[in-house]
Amino acid sequence: MLNSPYRQKGFTLIELMITVVIIGILASIAYPSYQEFVKRGNRTEGQAFLNEVAARQERYYAQNNEYVTSDADIGKLNLKAGNNKSETGKYVLSLGSSASDGGYTLTATQQFGDSACGNLTLTATGVKGVTGSKSWEDCWK
Repeated sequence: MLNSPYRQKGFTLIELMITVVIIGILASIAYPSYQEFVKRGNRTEGQAFLNEVAARQERYYAQNNEYVTSDADIGKLNLKAGNNKSETGKYVLSLGSSASDGGYTLTATQQFGDSACGNLTLTATGVKGVTGSKSWEDCWK
């Protein structure tokens, strides 16, 4: 019977299902890590955007002896994109000022669903902040 020309070859349904379960478990572990990696990359864009705007604020202050603190005057900073959005549009900039911020507060409002860190903030004195549940140290890496 072992030398039969009609011997079956291939996978059984059980073997196939075990493979599908293993792939599903690996995907359920890898996908959340991938999503966090993408969000961290997007936050890096927001941080670079805020640092660029802060440098432009200091240049504007050196020339005009005042900071830009109104969204209506954002064009005075001559941003690359020419508007209040980061290069890929993942962050929208807003300007403001309070008594303890040293002259201005920059807020980058995220547009990609990062609830853990939320919006990024940077003041004239270099104080970094977030509006989400994570600490600013975790979000400003």
